[in-house]
Amino acid sequence: MRHSLLLLASALALLACSSSFASARIVGNVTVNRLCRDQVITAVNGGLPGPTIVVEDGDTLVVRVNNVSPYNVTIHWHGVFQLMSAWADGPEYVTQCPIRPGQSFTYRFNVTRQEGSLLWHAHFKALRATVHGAIIIRPAPGRTYPFPTPFREIPIVLGEWWNADIMDVEEEAVSTGGAPNASNAFTINDTVRFTLVQGRTYLLRVINAALNTPLFFKIANHNFTVVAVDASYTDPYNTDLLVLAPGQTVDALMTADQPLNRYYMAASAYVIPLLAPYVNISTTAIMSYAGAPGNSTPLLPVMPSRNDTETANRFLRSLTGLTSSPHWTPVPLEIDERMFVTTGLGLIACRNPSGVCAGPGGLEVAASMNNVSFVLPQGISIMEAYVNNVSGVYTADFPDNPPLTFDYNNPNNTQNPALFATEKGTRVKQFKYNATVEMVFHNTAVLSSDDHPMHLHGLNFYVVGQGLGNYNPQTDAANLNLVNPQERNTVVVPSLGWVVIRFRANNPGVWFVHCHIDGHVPWGLANAFIIENGPTPDTTLPPPPADLPQC
Repeated sequence: MRHSLLLLASALALLACSSSFASARIVGNVTVNRLCRDQVITAVNGGLPGPTIVVEDGDTLVVRVNNVSPYNVTIHWHGVFQLMSAWADGPEYVTQCPIRPGQSFTYRFNVTRQEGSLLWHAHFKALRATVHGAIIIRPAPGRTYPFPTPFREIPIVLGEWWNADIMDVEEEAVSTGGAPNASNAFTINDTVRFTLVQGRTYLLRVINAALNTPLFFKIANHNFTVVAVDASYTDPYNTDLLVLAPGQTVDALMTADQPLNRYYMAASAYVIPLLAPYVNISTTAIMSYAGAPGNSTPLLPVMPSRNDTETANRFLRSLTGLTSSPHWTPVPLEIDERMFVTTGLGLIACRNPSGVCAGPGGLEVAASMNNVSFVLPQGISIMEAYVNNVSGVYTADFPDNPPLTFDYNNPNNTQNPALFATEKGTRVKQFKYNATVEMVFHNTAVLSSDDHPMHLHGLNFYVVGQGLGNYNPQTDAANLNLVNPQERNTVVVPSLGWVVIRFRANNPGVWFVHCHIDGHVPWGLANAFIIENGPTPDTTLPPPPADLPQC
């Protein structure tokens, strides 16, 4: 087992160590030039995106975060299981208190039974807009990819850019009770040119680190073979288009089989609500064949329209899991816990001192799961309260079903005031160790219906069913894929639709589950799952590290 040591500071200082290499530098906030203007951002080692972390399955990662930024910060290792290391998961006030400016914290965890592409990002308010980077997990020594070894691997990190301080953008949205301002542009890595050798096959590791926007991704005149999503292998799927919601990753093979030329890769918005603000321009980078004329005009792909749900849903539903993968385990067939969880919007009384908010009727927009609009505690994390039996921080009574049954995805209910009400609370769900769980995530049309990429920390899940309209437990349940469904950590609950997931609650700790559209989290589209300890010492959560930040 290798041990890798990394030190991050946010705007962070980073020290990367392996057995033969070490380097360090400390930076504060960084001024970068984008869209022909200077902007101060919080970043990692002065880079956007931050450093790529490359490990092998089975490695131990030790990451010391020195916060030299003006903001609180935590780091989340998005999609890493954190088996018996829940204290290192990172979401603020869920597993830890934030790392204050001038303070530090060391994350220690193993990367176990995972291969593929993931991401790391800040998990304090909206800082992940600029504090993020790729995680690449290669097979353990002696194992190979379940597909032909590519000539080269190309990480592609997609993001969003604001001509503003992102913390100010979020604060304005929270204070007014409305949506955050749309970004000004999308980004691809920190370069605009990649070189290809004709005839060679490349593994593209595409990561959507955008804050609020699902994205279409294409390369002019080139096709992909998807081989993994969210660091889980898939059956090979051929396509000329990738769809990634925030937090999702896709590994895809691409052969440079076109004439010597230059070709644009492009990412564009996939946004459903007609009135939702969005960036109406693609971000591009050049894929240039070695030997191509330097003055040739790059070919541009034709991108789908911003609300092309048919194209997006076809991609998202077509993926299946690779059951011959070394890490595949069968889908649970016997279910201990069943949950039906609505995801959507509602309204609460305006909490702005002016008494008037940006929502309909001057009210405040709230998002919820089963009409519970989640509130993060302050002063202590949920996991510390759980482990130390501190009362008054949360209640373990999150409902397994919505309080009201109605025609969830009927557009006629969009402006039905009888369905607007929701309530704020820190109500969590608690599972016995090793319980098998089936959850129906069901969107609603109330106020507006948007895709919600729901991310579960600490566990992968099987996406056994997806559809539009209202979920029918008789007909739809009979058609669930219990043989080779795709395995993910982030799934898109489609606009006016539903998904069904199954998982094993076999990782003790407190795990955040939330929409990965960042603007929906302050509204309350989140919850926490507590998984109890198992019967043995190696299924019992260890005590917190000595340097765990204190509130």
